[in-house]
Amino acid sequence: SPIDTSHGISPQNGAVPGEQGKQEKSVKRGNWGNQIEFVLTSVGYAVGLGNVWRFPYLCYRNGGGAFMFPYFIMLVFCGIPLFFMELSFGQFASQGCLGVWRVSPMFKGVGYGMMVVSTYIGIYYNVVICIAFYYFFVSMTRVLPWTYCSNPWNTPDCVGVLDGNLSSRAALNISQLLNTTQKRTSPSEEYWRRYVLNLSDDIGNLGEVRLPLLGCLGVSWVVVFLCLIKGVKSSGKVVYFTATFPYVVLTILFVRGITLEGAVTGIMYYLTPQWDKILNAKVSRDEGWQAARAEGGWGTALTIPLPQVWGDAASQIFYSLGCAWGGLITMASYNKFNNNCYRDSIIISITNCATSVYAGFVIFSILGFMANHLGVDVSKVADHGPGLAFVAYPEALTLLPISPLWSILFFFMLILLGLGTQFCLLETLVTAIVDEVGNEWIIRKKTFVTLGVAVAGFLLGVPLTTQAGIYWLLLMDNYAASFSLVVISCIMCVAIMYIYGHRNYFKDIEMMLGFPPPLFFQICWRFISPAIIFFILVFTVIQYRPISYNDYVYPTWAISIGFLMALSSVICIPIYAIYKVCRSEGDTLLERLKNATKASKDWGPALPEHRSGRYAPAFSPSTESHLEVQPLQPEKGQSEAAAASPVQGSNGSAHSQDSRL
Repeated sequence: SPIDTSHGISPQNGAVPGEQGKQEKSVKRGNWGNQIEFVLTSVGYAVGLGNVWRFPYLCYRNGGGAFMFPYFIMLVFCGIPLFFMELSFGQFASQGCLGVWRVSPMFKGVGYGMMVVSTYIGIYYNVVICIAFYYFFVSMTRVLPWTYCSNPWNTPDCVGVLDGNLSSRAALNISQLLNTTQKRTSPSEEYWRRYVLNLSDDIGNLGEVRLPLLGCLGVSWVVVFLCLIKGVKSSGKVVYFTATFPYVVLTILFVRGITLEGAVTGIMYYLTPQWDKILNAKVSRDEGWQAARAEGGWGTALTIPLPQVWGDAASQIFYSLGCAWGGLITMASYNKFNNNCYRDSIIISITNCATSVYAGFVIFSILGFMANHLGVDVSKVADHGPGLAFVAYPEALTLLPISPLWSILFFFMLILLGLGTQFCLLETLVTAIVDEVGNEWIIRKKTFVTLGVAVAGFLLGVPLTTQAGIYWLLLMDNYAASFSLVVISCIMCVAIMYIYGHRNYFKDIEMMLGFPPPLFFQICWRFISPAIIFFILVFTVIQYRPISYNDYVYPTWAISIGFLMALSSVICIPIYAIYKVCRSEGDTLLERLKNATKASKDWGPALPEHRSGRYAPAFSPSTESHLEVQPLQPEKGQSEAAAASPVQGSNGSAHSQDSRL
């Protein structure tokens, strides 16, 4: 115990009650070692795989540099305000995504919805990390296994840019080969589909478990568990490396990329503004075959009756920052009460977006070099999602001298980017469980809770390592964590601003930070951000088209499972609301609704010394001062307590000072 006993004062017989509570609370629940740990963890959480393999593709497809204009507008009016709201929400109550809903108990289903979404994402996200682990391990060789077409898994249609059996004339005319031969496949694509995945022909045909991927999945979960074994105290130290080293790798790859022939062409393809696309609301069906989904990275295929550029920008900001996952609330709950989360939200949001832009230079410099080598347009080699990370970019790396080195660096960067997000996903679930149970036993056994969640995540991820695993992974990414996040975020804004009350929330922030939220954020929270969230929802729903993977079209039963996964998180909200209303006091439905939405008595700052104003205890400061000195003089305290007259409590009942103590 950190309580000082050097003056003969034991914890039970001399500590100031408020201070003792503070020390016990920080010891039991844990806090960040310093503010840098929180910022780095949040950066690692927000900056994920989508920043590298989704944003650059969206940027060049939606007008290059012109896309930056709607992108940063959405960042200012939606991204940063939502980020600030979730950070301040968690920090004020020092609770996870379930405990914070003491603010309006009827909406606790929103917290359960966040847990369900984080569970789905945590399952498939670690499978993506395990594939990156696999590529990282197989890159430790003199020749990358996807360099040539002379392997047992290759087909006659395979054409590699470095194959020795190609004549010089064939190598020069490879662009014609690409344009005229529909069957042409690269060695990296065949390695991905026919060897790594050994892809089956249908989502229902699971086939066998790919043992190399299963082993890497085990490695991924072991790494995540070890980094979270002490909660934020251990993960806060790990992020010094996992959140910063990807920038070192990005810089190394950027410097190498811009020195290659054709790199400038690729970068210009990425940045050249096409201003007409910003104002053009009618995008062709071919241009709009993917929806704006970011952090998971692959997106739902859609038709385009709405402005594609603005919809892509809004969705990219929303999903990339990790809003409505519960992770931001959880990470902020371990902050000190008076931490300036307003400043942090701006720093982290801008860092996330700047990383996306920077990653575009890294990706397109290499793709420009590859296009120049093949003699084709950059659009022929540009891709996104797994097609970029495990096919296009690895093939481009084979053209570089010492290609295994660059491959190791690239996949190590993907691993670190993924782990930063995965840490927060697991901690979100563990924190919600521990805070909800709340007794000392589960707090002491938090490590075992973390282990249990990790083991469950590993077992649930095993089907995704089968031959049909990629079909299930994409299904979860497209449905389990798409429009449900938008619904959850919208309801959260409404509950805080209009049910709890914007004036109450602004006062809470002023009590916490020492100043009210700026007027701009007040307007965004009440009007602009909910409107943008609603626009994203409409954009996603209207443009919906059933999912497909390359030429494979998902069957109806699989799409039905996808919708059930999406509804499983949203349905938590009305189910819990009905349950809470039924359990609330009141003779009429209106009275029950009022009681169900009213903030509970234990809502507010977690530590007694922070509960001032309307959160202050019912007894007077003079009584509190009298009680504080009683443990130092037990005999005097007992005699005074015996003679004390009853004091009228705030609820109308009489309490003696002794019973109050």
